[in-house]
Amino acid sequence: MKKIINLFESNLLQKEIFNDIFKCNEVTVEYGLMLREEDVKEIIETRNVALEKSGRIEFNGQIINKIIITFCDSPYISQYNYGDTINELVEIFYNYKNETLDYISDDELIEIMKKYFDNYCEGSLELLEGKVLYKIAENIRYGVKEYTNIDNEKE
Repeated sequence: MKKIINLFESNLLQKEIFNDIFKCNEVTVEYGLMLREEDVKEIIETRNVALEKSGRIEFNGQIINKIIITFCDSPYISQYNYGDTINELVEIFYNYKNETLDYISDDELIEIMKKYFDNYCEGSLELLEGKVLYKIAENIRYGVKEYTNIDNEKE
């Protein structure tokens, strides 16, 4: 009986997360961006896998919503790459939430990701993940005060 209740609660939570993410379309449509049902399902699946891999627990989809709302005005996101880009950003977020040792808040990490994605990386997710966030995480682990300075080199 307990498994049935957990499954039921899980399905209700997944539906609520789905609906909350889908509602973001009301904001993103102004930027010519819309997530389809399949996109939302894929993003939720990516989130679930990322949470499991990172050993994290989350009870709502607010991180996904924050990523969507923060990135929807990026000049490097179009309807063509929108679903895939959000999906990758969600995966990158959870990976680097762990890599930064929870030193920075969710909102700060999303802000850092957006700033570098739009500027330094010019829309390159590979550069964002493989260089920028890697360097920031390394700076945090080594106690560098200006951890968002990715140009400092170890001597």
